[in-house]
This record gives sequence, structure tokens and C-alpha cells, in this order.
Amino acid sequence: MSIQNTLERINRELNQILGDYEYWFAAPEALQMYQPLEGWSIAQILEHVTLTNHFLLILIRKGKNKALMLAAKLNLEDSLNHYQDNLGELDQIAEHKSFKWIRPEHMEPRREMPLDQVRKLLESQVGECLDILQQLSNGEGILHKTMMSVNNLGKIDVYQYIYFLALHAKRHIAQMQRVKAEYEQQ
Repeated sequence: MSIQNTLERINRELNQILGDYEYWFAAPEALQMYQPLEGWSIAQILEHVTLTNHFLLILIRKGKNKALMLAAKLNLEDSLNHYQDNLGELDQIAEHKSFKWIRPEHMEPRREMPLDQVRKLLESQVGECLDILQQLSNGEGILHKTMMSVNNLGKIDVYQYIYFLALHAKRHIAQMQRVKAEYEQQ
């Protein structure tokens, strides 16, 4: 698979997040605030996704800058000739409860931000990811890798980090669907 296919796939996933999450931001407040027997409310899940994105974007930005510096020094074309799409290695991230995932305390929702601000933040974060993809549109994102401990992924490139961010958001859709199902059963 070419780097263009990789970029298109990530772009699709990011845009899908905005579409999928719109439903949850537009849901009735009673559903958003419903506290399930186990886990977080939908409002808390939405906040958690933006908190996680915040910390992932710190690493993505640094990775982007390093990749662009490396692109100025290395033969990008040679690296691209050896490139093989590896996004599939991350697909399990999107499956809720597919593996044990202990999140850091600083990524737990505190309900300090109104949902309309959470929505704007998510849109901004996804927009930034799309901008970074554009800045790395020639394949530069494969040149720099950063460690990812989640699910023992090891070192992943900048594109994989952005894809990880999208898959993490996708993972929580299943969780919100379960909260909704419980809410509707009461």
C-alpha cells in the first residue's frame, strides 16, 4: 500500500470521528449525564477522549517536527521505497475491552468543561491532526518513531500515532453505545 493510501485512510478515520461524535454531542442531556452502573457517563467519555487527544497531540507535534527535520537530511524517496503500510497493527485499539488498558490519572475526566467546549476542542484536535497530515503529505511521517506502551506497540511513526488517536476515539463509541443501551433499559 502506498503512502497516499495510508494518508487517505487516516484522513477518512479522522473525518469519521467528527461525524460519529456529532450524534453523542447532540444526544439529550439526560442520556449524556446518565451514570451507568459501571464506568463513565457519555459526557465523561467525551471529555476523556479530548484529554487523551491533548497528550497524544503533544507527541504527534514533536514527531512531526522531527520528521520534517529528518526529511531535510535523509533521502525520503529511499525510505518510501521500503515503506509498507502498517496501520493494521493498531486496529485492535478501536475495540473496546479488547485488552487491558490502564489509563493515567491525568486522562480521567473531571467535568470541568461544558460539553459545548468539549465539542469545540475535539473539532480543533481533529482539525490539527488533519493539518499535520497535510504538512506530512509527502511521506515524511514515516521517518520518525516514538515509543507507544499501550498494548505493547513499541515504536510507531507519526502517521501511526495520528491513526492511534483516531482509533482511541472509535474505541469509546462502543462504550457510549453500551451506556445508551443501559439508559434505555431503565
